Amino acid sequence: MRKFLMAALGGTVAGVVLTTQVAGPLVAQETDKPNVYEQLDLFGDIFERIRSQYVEPVDEGKLIEAAINGMLTSLDPHSSYLAPDAFDDMRVQTRGEFGGLGIEVTQEEGFIKVVSPMDGTPAAEAGIQAGDFITHVDGESVLGLTLDQAVDKMRGPVGSEIVVTVARKGVEEPFDVSIIRDTIKLTAARGRLEGHTVVLRVTTFNDQTYDNMADALKKSVEEAGGMDKINGFVLDLRNNPGGLLTQAIEVSDAFLDKGEIVSTRGRNPQDSERFNAEPGDLAEGKPVVVLINGGSASASEIVTGALQDHRRAIVVGTKSFGKGSVQTVIPLKGEGAMRLTTARYYTPSGRSIQALGIAPDIVVEQPKPKPADPAATTEPESAATQSRSEADLRGAITNDTMSDDEKRVWEEEQSKAEAAAKLREDDYQLAYAIDILKGLSAIAVAE
Repeated sequence: MRKFLMAALGGTVAGVVLTTQVAGPLVAQETDKPNVYEQLDLFGDIFERIRSQYVEPVDEGKLIEAAINGMLTSLDPHSSYLAPDAFDDMRVQTRGEFGGLGIEVTQEEGFIKVVSPMDGTPAAEAGIQAGDFITHVDGESVLGLTLDQAVDKMRGPVGSEIVVTVARKGVEEPFDVSIIRDTIKLTAARGRLEGHTVVLRVTTFNDQTYDNMADALKKSVEEAGGMDKINGFVLDLRNNPGGLLTQAIEVSDAFLDKGEIVSTRGRNPQDSERFNAEPGDLAEGKPVVVLINGGSASASEIVTGALQDHRRAIVVGTKSFGKGSVQTVIPLKGEGAMRLTTARYYTPSGRSIQALGIAPDIVVEQPKPKPADPAATTEPESAATQSRSEADLRGAITNDTMSDDEKRVWEEEQSKAEAAAKLREDDYQLAYAIDILKGLSAIAVAE
């Protein structure tokens, strides 16, 4: 029997990836408690009473599934039973294409909490944010439902509409959000150039992540004209809920030459594992900044913790989600599976981030978008508040000593400054990360 090791998700998925890694055989253990068989007899008695005396006929299979799931979900938020359909969905999702909303969720205080929306998915486009609580699905409360039951309610045919009620911190009243279900096709990683900085956006850790990231990095460096034209890399892991442990290790290894990446420790010492980096750094020693926020979970935290502990990257943003446990998905009879928490993972320095998260080296909040103010667009700025320079002064001496080349350089610098100002308005955290790399590059040039 194979079992699949998961080191990723902050919960169950409503159209997001789960995590798998082939591992060793399951070792059955006998319990020392003498009354365990008496308890099983009690379960059998209750099961028979329900079958024979409940007010309506019951589906016996669903009763058993509910009992199994109840046993697992009583352990922690991440252990659960996967019915055959859900198990099939999980295996499809790890390949990077699936149907759903595009959100990673967990359960907290009986409600569904959004770990993160995935880039470019219906949930993200509808404005769902990390930290939102979903209290109702199509008008029906999720209170009292298991996580899997609530997720089932959010699944449905592609193109169909779902209305979720959202409670958001800082907003007094819950509000409804309409979302059209769609086929989610995830590009696990992509890259782009911002000036002399390569920005690598990693949205999830599925089978495609490392290859996507390595290709994006290579293409961006070629576009810049070579590695000597690059001042550094930004690895953007914001709102990345995690994914495959193997991919988290490969992405970490891409920026490390040696040393431990992560270790996992189970109930028994013999179940512990340690994963080390191999020689080779795709960034060739260039500075790296990692961006994280409250939606960065598990596999994202493994990468962040490894690069932070090895002083390979500066971590910028806000505290991560704090999921430091490992789930093993074990196939069962009847084509279903059991998702069971079997270990905790630790960063190279021996930190467990379970329920704590990773604190960034530099805390940078993402400013909330300012509400549109019609008056601001129609009312001109007063002369007293307008920005003025030497060139605005009456009778100022003109600069007629600049050559054509100097004018061209000045115009390029002005263009770059305007682009940087726009980026700060669009994405302040990313602009901050790029500014750090610019500063490091300036120091290196001066030396």
